[in-house]
Amino acid sequence: MIKLIQVKTKKEQKAFLNFPLDLYQGNPYFIPPLYGDEKKMFRKDYVYNASCDSIFFLALQDGEVVGRIQGIIQRDANAKNGEKRCRFTRFDAIDKLEVSKALFQAVEDWGRENGMDTLVGPLNYSDLEREGMLVEGFEEPSTFEQTYNHPYYKTHVEKLGFKKEIDWTCSRIYGPESEESMQELEQLVAFIFRRYKLHFGCAKSGRDLLNKYAEGMFDLIDKSYEGLYGTVPFTPGMRKLVLDNFGLVLSPKYAAVILDENEKPVCFGLAIPSLNRALQGTRGHLTPLTLIRIIRCLRKPDVLDLCLVGVDPEYLNRGVSGALSLAIMRMLTENDSLKWADTNLNLEDNYAIQNQWRRFRSEPCKRYRSYVKSL
Repeated sequence: MIKLIQVKTKKEQKAFLNFPLDLYQGNPYFIPPLYGDEKKMFRKDYVYNASCDSIFFLALQDGEVVGRIQGIIQRDANAKNGEKRCRFTRFDAIDKLEVSKALFQAVEDWGRENGMDTLVGPLNYSDLEREGMLVEGFEEPSTFEQTYNHPYYKTHVEKLGFKKEIDWTCSRIYGPESEESMQELEQLVAFIFRRYKLHFGCAKSGRDLLNKYAEGMFDLIDKSYEGLYGTVPFTPGMRKLVLDNFGLVLSPKYAAVILDENEKPVCFGLAIPSLNRALQGTRGHLTPLTLIRIIRCLRKPDVLDLCLVGVDPEYLNRGVSGALSLAIMRMLTENDSLKWADTNLNLEDNYAIQNQWRRFRSEPCKRYRSYVKSL
């Protein structure tokens, strides 16, 4: 018999955080989130508590944890879109449909009790967090920004009445199609820069880059992401969260900011060295050994993770994204240790970003899905 409990005590919170770490222990494709970051969501002063209501459930069988799930009501997103949606996230379970059914039933009941008419996900507090359910690419390692799940998750949710709402695709990009194509792009970018009086920004360090351009980049994110699926308006707390997270791992070598004549960002792309080698098998704890491995990854990365891209809508049809492509090509060709860059999750109907990667040698590697169900 499956027993459902709402997570309230410190012991239950610990069990909630540890369950996926136990479930995927030894799985070479699973990269854990940082344990300390996950733990923050149980704090009363957590940044998203101002805009979200959330609930956490554990499923137990014979006294052992066999599943978990979180429900979120993102009030800002619902107000922005005129919707009554409840999100689910952090769904993990053993391969027993009755466990998944009990977990989703609990979140569905909670959503209805709070006036919601739709359940959707996996979607987190915002699109800055891990989202989507892996439906293709189970033998590919996840990145630090991606979740990983077993193939049977898809089977479970579809048997429980969920339908596809939208997919994200992930690709590996290796560099320009040819040396000639890169030269042609360089000429095109030079022309665009002259015509629109643009130039690349520069910085001495990641912190310096953020100090100079962060506010402009946040404004670009709000503009360029406004109509995209699952996005929410940036709050001051969310901005601080991004600055705290990126300030530690960002380097000007793997960032590109395109500025107008008034030093205002009109396009940017941020990448970080892949932390897979450092975090695999660590359960997300920052031990001294893990920190040493992270430093090694930052100093000599073998893969780049593309994290954030933003383009001023006014410049979308002016070819400015070509400058971003050129910057990424230079990152990949000028560093012998880099094998490829991972695009992370790109919405399948975000044609601007999908077209961005057509200039590269690339290959699809993973697909994630968001499901929807009426309550």
